[in-house]
Amino acid sequence: MALATVVQVLENLCAGAHAGLSVSINALLRTISQFTNLNMSHQSELIATDINAYLEQHERKELLRFITCGSVDDGKSTLIGRLLYDSKMLYEDQLAQLESESKTHGTTGGGFDPALVTDGLKAEREQGITIDVAYRYFSTAKRKFIIADTPGHEQYTRNMATGASTADLAVILIDARHGVLTQTKRHSFIVSLLGIRHVVVTVNKMDLVGFSQGRFEEICSAYREFAERLDLPDLHFIPISALSGDNVVDPSPNMSWYRGSTLMNFLETVYIGSDRNFEDFRFPVQYVNRPNLDFRGFCGTIASGILRQGDEIMVLPQRKTSRVKRIVTYDGDLQEASTPQSITLTLEDEVDCSRGDMIVRPGNVPKVSNEFDAMLVWMSAEPMVPGKTYLFKHTSQSITGCIESLRYRVDVNTLHSSPAPDLQLNEIGRCTITLSQPIFFDAYRRNRTTGAFIIVDRISNITVAAGMITAREADKSAQTAPWEVAEGLASTTDSSIRLVTAEERQARFGQTPATLLLTGLSGSGKTTIARGVERALFDAGRTAIVLDGEDLRRGLSRDLGYSALDRSENLRRAAQIARLMNENGFICLLSMIAPDETVRSKAADLIGPDRFLTVHVDASLEVCQQRDPRGHYVEAEQGKLPKLPGAGAPYDVPQAADLVLRTQEDSIDQCIEQVLLLLRGRKLIR
Repeated sequence: MALATVVQVLENLCAGAHAGLSVSINALLRTISQFTNLNMSHQSELIATDINAYLEQHERKELLRFITCGSVDDGKSTLIGRLLYDSKMLYEDQLAQLESESKTHGTTGGGFDPALVTDGLKAEREQGITIDVAYRYFSTAKRKFIIADTPGHEQYTRNMATGASTADLAVILIDARHGVLTQTKRHSFIVSLLGIRHVVVTVNKMDLVGFSQGRFEEICSAYREFAERLDLPDLHFIPISALSGDNVVDPSPNMSWYRGSTLMNFLETVYIGSDRNFEDFRFPVQYVNRPNLDFRGFCGTIASGILRQGDEIMVLPQRKTSRVKRIVTYDGDLQEASTPQSITLTLEDEVDCSRGDMIVRPGNVPKVSNEFDAMLVWMSAEPMVPGKTYLFKHTSQSITGCIESLRYRVDVNTLHSSPAPDLQLNEIGRCTITLSQPIFFDAYRRNRTTGAFIIVDRISNITVAAGMITAREADKSAQTAPWEVAEGLASTTDSSIRLVTAEERQARFGQTPATLLLTGLSGSGKTTIARGVERALFDAGRTAIVLDGEDLRRGLSRDLGYSALDRSENLRRAAQIARLMNENGFICLLSMIAPDETVRSKAADLIGPDRFLTVHVDASLEVCQQRDPRGHYVEAEQGKLPKLPGAGAPYDVPQAADLVLRTQEDSIDQCIEQVLLLLRGRKLIR
């Protein structure tokens, strides 16, 4: 085993060792240090003198979480591998394995390929791409780090969003040969959306452009132009060559024109102390600890703010107040605790409080509501369906609810917004959410914990989306969010109302409005099929309305009888309603006997031939008489109704119907599917 590995293992043992064992290991490490000098970036003189003091110092180091992102083949995995290699964070056995695998899976012609440090999946090594988020941990003398290596491919955007959700800093790579690409913009938008304040743009592969200062400045200028519309308050640029190590850990001798920091120095020194919210105390209760009759503690992680012993608190939703009696931890009681510590609180009074409740300060209470707006990153191959019931997980609560409506979808490449009926995989949009009960939340840009949630499919238990709550009312003190400056969304001083266009309705509903006339004899199955098609369209997130001839006769057409003229007038009125429905973006399903071909043609002209489809629901008279769901044939025999079309009165069979449904041969489900295929074939629905 390599000597560095021995030291690392001994350090890990010390973290959980008893005092006697720590002294023994301390003596062993002191002996080792007398014979060798381990050139590791986390080396400290305390290793040789006081291992307990060293471990305590290591524990107090500030933790920085950061991600690497960018387009495909920009060198994200290579950069992380080089960072770990040059900072002496790879053990000798790891290096030996990587050198061996570089010959078979590497992309450097048999030489050492740093990308293999993080690309651990077999498919990743075979294809030379990153698929899943890979986390790596290391430390230096100044900081501890958690790196998330995220994929660059568009189809894995959801993986990138997952890795960015907990990051303090983002390293965005750009290939110096290709410049700012579409995926670079996509990842930059998500970084801004997720509230990552610190961004360092590393222009990689500078060795392939001759370490050109002009090319570096050109890329920086292009990126700044795009980033002006994003919320990236702390933006930096570093030229590097990840493969050869230029400006990664050590300054590059090939770019003397660059006077800035190396990437490692930047990561060690960037200030993140002001990123956390220490103003608003939020403590979601995860568990009530009741080990005996004398102790009741409320356990959880402080989402934001600071709490001291004796402070007054309020429990939501009961709004009961009390004071903090103790702040309990495994290592003993604390006088003060702050985010992101995990603690157990005991209160001076007996207060009803359980999992899902939130402890706050009485004068600083979050919003409490079951309705809010949010930006969603859709992560499922199944599209989002407005109105469908999902499970929403927010802090320590799990609540059912639905996505009431999709206000708009954002094109992450251009930052423009547009109406849309749903969200597909990796798409982002702003939605209105309605839950079955209130939650306690802040806007995401103020509090990344209480402002975030995930959506889970109740049937498959798959996480389908990640959400960030937005403030509905304008906050003049807050910086404008990137999605609020998208084209068409900025506030306007024009007092006139912009009318909703047919194109906007079509995009929002995901359908082209049309009228389907389901015509056939009474009892052929017209209304049953129409209702089934309506159900199928509704479940798919589309919007359709059924107009049944008999229903109209109970209201709008109750003055009409059953003569040929009255039937003609009933169809005319239905066609007028259908035309209005079409103009407002709806698909209208007319279920009427409509026996006269001439009258059907007039209805088509009224609605518009391009919007009118005829579906002949065909069944023999004998079958219809056997069914007789409304008793029309019985009433006709009794003389209560005039002769029915097809049974004593004429019925003109459509000669050029767009679809013929034979209900005495096919099942209702088969007929419904045929209608849906017709709608898809005519490109009326997706």
